[in-house]
Amino acid sequence: MSDAGHDDETVPDVDELLDAAGFDPEQSVLTRRQAEVLALREQGVRQSTIADHLGTSRANVSSVEASARANVEKARETVTFVDALTAPVRIEVPAGSDLYDVPKQVYDACDEAGVKVNQTAPDLMKIVSDAAGEAVKGREIKDPLFVGVTSDGRVRVRRHADTV
Repeated sequence: MSDAGHDDETVPDVDELLDAAGFDPEQSVLTRRQAEVLALREQGVRQSTIADHLGTSRANVSSVEASARANVEKARETVTFVDALTAPVRIEVPAGSDLYDVPKQVYDACDEAGVKVNQTAPDLMKIVSDAAGEAVKGREIKDPLFVGVTSDGRVRVRRHADTV
């Protein structure tokens, strides 16, 4: 059964959306159906409208969307891991450290490796704090962290595997 009024909702051409975004199913962690659902959802199309358009249930669309978002998060996590693993600058920040000491550690290690980092000290602290989540409380590093800086200056933060 349809939601009242959503039959009038216009569904954008999903092939055009995927083409415009450069979707390549051979190179993506997403299935074509997952990409279709995400593309339509990003355009503000309701799940019930997508279900009608695709000839499936709203529950199925919800499941496909949840799987797609989980796959995207796994892909992001994988890229962050590989960036940290291959970064020319890698710093281990032990538990109990002061967040305010991290920028100097990063700057010193980058200077030694000849890598330029473009973040200010407050920006670096925010990047570390945001990426570390619950591993940082106030100024205290609660769980060991790895901070990597890629050759192009991107900062990657990983929680120590034993604490995740």
